[in-house]
Amino acid sequence: MPLALGVDSSTQSCKVVVVDTATGAVVRTGRASHPDGTSVDPEAWWTALNTALTEAGGLDDISAWAIGGQQHGMVALDAEGRVVRDALLWNDTRSADAAKELIAEFGAEQLAARTGLVPVASFTITKLRWLRDNEPENAARVAAVALPHDWLTWRLRGFGPANPVLDELVTDRSDASGTGYWDPSTGDYDRELLIAALGHDAVLPRVLGPDESVRDASDRLVGAGAGDNAGAALGLGAAPGDVVVSIGTSGTVFAVSERAVTDPSGTVAGFADATGNFLPLVATLNAARVLAVTASLLGVSLDDLSALALEADAGAGGLTLVPYFEGERTPNLPDATATLSGMTLAATTRPNLARAAVEGMLSGLGAGLDALRALGIPLERALLIGGGAQSEAVRQVAAQVLGLPVEVPEPAEYVALGAARQAGALVS
Repeated sequence: MPLALGVDSSTQSCKVVVVDTATGAVVRTGRASHPDGTSVDPEAWWTALNTALTEAGGLDDISAWAIGGQQHGMVALDAEGRVVRDALLWNDTRSADAAKELIAEFGAEQLAARTGLVPVASFTITKLRWLRDNEPENAARVAAVALPHDWLTWRLRGFGPANPVLDELVTDRSDASGTGYWDPSTGDYDRELLIAALGHDAVLPRVLGPDESVRDASDRLVGAGAGDNAGAALGLGAAPGDVVVSIGTSGTVFAVSERAVTDPSGTVAGFADATGNFLPLVATLNAARVLAVTASLLGVSLDDLSALALEADAGAGGLTLVPYFEGERTPNLPDATATLSGMTLAATTRPNLARAAVEGMLSGLGAGLDALRALGIPLERALLIGGGAQSEAVRQVAAQVLGLPVEVPEPAEYVALGAARQAGALVS
């Protein structure tokens, strides 16, 4: 049967899965690490991709492939296809002031209406403005702007400095929707916003539809790929009515919606998904590390913390943890700190503290669900993924706190599986 290959080029590493398109079974895998930092030479991703591909058995017997990856990262290319400077990643915050400037110039409501987003430092448009203002010589050299998965797809298809055909850059609607200069409602780039950010126009990747493909140098079919959250939704098989709650170092809450969403407050980012629907998303700063810091405080393992939490009753005896250990993004309280309240002699026990940590973390994620509900997005089922979802206490308490039926899929590389599913559809 034909084999399809999917890639997840994340912030931390590159994961490759090869699946049998007839059964969906994973038959080979590969992995390689990425360097730390918020500003990275894209060549490191290229090296990691090739290492992971080799470990996964290469491309010789692959019928189709696609790449998913971290969103928003700015890969600036010159006219010869060379990277102008290290890519600024989603978690590079140096463009926070640029975000404020763009909001002041265009207005939050206008930006939300035109792009589905209100700029924050994560988004590509703010990084281009930072480049224009802080490295004008580099900005002047920029002939094309790509995102990490766009650039890797271009390179793996056989393009690059030795074959610099910038018009062969392609992307998908999910990743384009995280730039801040693409309209998910119309499917068009907003060139005025791009020029306002960078200072001049540039080549942008052609946005492929969910079922469109291109080919690589060996004539294999190549899918459009996806941003990481859209890739995960595709890998999970999420559908309208589903909300994915990802409990990692930070938290994300994203729902599959049949209509585009705009939120002038900026709480909900109106992303597109990889299927033709939309993927409104809320990000929180405090997620699995809430459990880790509480376990450390109590001197127990994460498994023991879970067991302690399940010894306590719902409500933790009145003990309440507001877990803003690193400030918070939803709600937007960057300078907030965590607070523990309701402490009495009876309530202040190890089990209650463990329970308060679980309930407090889930309540923070629940605020994301509330933001989605406020925009009229139907939510019928929550899918819990990420490291924090492996806690038995989290799994048991989630339905109560989130107010939805909860399912916890088996741990898997869902972004890479989503890319493989997309590629497999091209040959099925």
